[in-house]
Amino acid sequence: MCIVPAMAIDRITVSVIQHRLESIVQEMGEAMLRTAYSQILNSSRDFSTAVFDGQGRLAAQAEHVPIHVGALPWAVASVADFFKGRIAPGDLFLLNDPYHGNNHLPDLTVLLPVFVGGRPVFWSINRAHQHDIGGATHGAYNPGATEIWQEGIRITPLKLYDRGELRDDVLQMVATNVRHPRDFQGDLRAMMGSARIGERRLLKLVDDYGLDTVLETIGEILDGAERQSRECIRGWKDGVFKGEAILDDDGHGVSDVHIRATVTKKGDSLTVDLSDSHRQVTGFINSAYPNTMSAVHMALAYLIDPRTPKNEGTFRPVTVKAKEGTVVWPYPPAPVTLSTNHCAQEIAEAMIKALAKSCPDRVLAGWSRRFRIAISGTNPRNKRKFIWHLFHARGGGGASSAGDGWETAGEGQAAGGIKFGSVEVAETRFPLFFKRHEFRPDSAGDGRFRGGVGSVLAAHGDDRARARQHRGRRGALPGLRRAGRQGRAAPSLPDDRARPDARAQDEGGGRADPAGCDVPGGVDGGRRLRPARPALLRGARGGPGQRLRLRPPAAREGLRCCGSASTWAGPSPIWWGWTTRAA
Repeated sequence: MCIVPAMAIDRITVSVIQHRLESIVQEMGEAMLRTAYSQILNSSRDFSTAVFDGQGRLAAQAEHVPIHVGALPWAVASVADFFKGRIAPGDLFLLNDPYHGNNHLPDLTVLLPVFVGGRPVFWSINRAHQHDIGGATHGAYNPGATEIWQEGIRITPLKLYDRGELRDDVLQMVATNVRHPRDFQGDLRAMMGSARIGERRLLKLVDDYGLDTVLETIGEILDGAERQSRECIRGWKDGVFKGEAILDDDGHGVSDVHIRATVTKKGDSLTVDLSDSHRQVTGFINSAYPNTMSAVHMALAYLIDPRTPKNEGTFRPVTVKAKEGTVVWPYPPAPVTLSTNHCAQEIAEAMIKALAKSCPDRVLAGWSRRFRIAISGTNPRNKRKFIWHLFHARGGGGASSAGDGWETAGEGQAAGGIKFGSVEVAETRFPLFFKRHEFRPDSAGDGRFRGGVGSVLAAHGDDRARARQHRGRRGALPGLRRAGRQGRAAPSLPDDRARPDARAQDEGGGRADPAGCDVPGGVDGGRRLRPARPALLRGARGGPGQRLRLRPPAAREGLRCCGSASTWAGPSPIWWGWTTRAA
């Protein structure tokens, strides 16, 4: 959508530069997808790319993972402040600490300053979820964590390249603190390559139009997005509205963890007050402030016109109030790893439920809930340790006044930006056999517009079990595709509980921590992986009242590494705006 400028630059130039910026972040994402080592990145696409201007304003982002990008302004500000006066051409920075501008520890961020005429005028940024970041459990999700140091290595603003020279001692230190040094470094280099592509394309943009024109146009793009956002909000009903979302417990005995949003809508602006939310808890569902801000901005983006560009200007109409010491703004060193899923989804849901009274034609029903699960063991084909993150078998997306929810879309904080990846590729890379991966019938809920249906997964890691099941047939559920599969036998999955010395590792080599997680749902004598629990796969029920329960550690039956993931099986929807197409 073309942004009509209020200043001297003609609208065609503004539109062209806006689309050039969008193409840059998209190309950065394609480079990342094609060069990353790990399944979580090159198959499931759990990464995001963005471009900021020299003032630290979000200029453009690709349609990847909404919860990632909303927190990036605090990361840019943290790096710029820490290295104030010490940023030079050729520098490159790393960050993953949520108390210094990140979402959670697994999301490593590469920040590359782009210099023109001796001054930094852009930031080219890639934020990507690492399949391991150290800590007490493989895969980073540690339900037993009571402080952030048990979740992984903390990287505060750190300079990895200094004036073009790699600080190899720093790289070695960081890589040594994860379980997969080879794959970690491969993924990190993919992130850096993605950021450098952004740098080259931004410099070409400046060459084509001149620095002054590009910077002035970015200001116009941001102002135009603000005007569009305010115009949409202005049409909503004024008033003070309240919404609440609940997490059943934090896994450490704290139950009914509430997120309460009081939203004041007046004219073309919103004030979102989260101060009445639950006090911070022991478990890893606390949300650091940048993650909370991202969840609020994400909720607004779901409600406004989907054609509005999502940049710094879009979110200017929103003021957020929060209280330190609560679950939405905890004091360090509270653990926060699950927060990008829960309580981020609950923050957005509480805000959307409140605004249902202000703009009922734009809100959406509750999305599904699901834990994120990681399997560790030794691949008998190459004798290497591996970690496999389960992105399959997700629930559905919530319905809206525009129509039915997306099938198997996962959770709302990613809204289609994360994929489950190819079943066949997963079987090739890991010692797994997928007996079935199909829609779960009757999982959508009733209503004029139903929620998206969920899905179910059954997987095996045993030669004999796989041989018995290899003659799959293809059938069909009413209105849905159901796939039976054929394949040859795969070696058995390792039983980490039976072998307490088993260590986590992905396809690459390297040392790993013996305190690994078990196969989800448990394993049967190291031979068969039982189907995942139906409770983890249930689709949206057509309403926003779904709740997440974290069982105490003693009752988890080996499911020690959990969280949540969102994904879409087909072409990527426009995750910022699909729910408002009828508005």
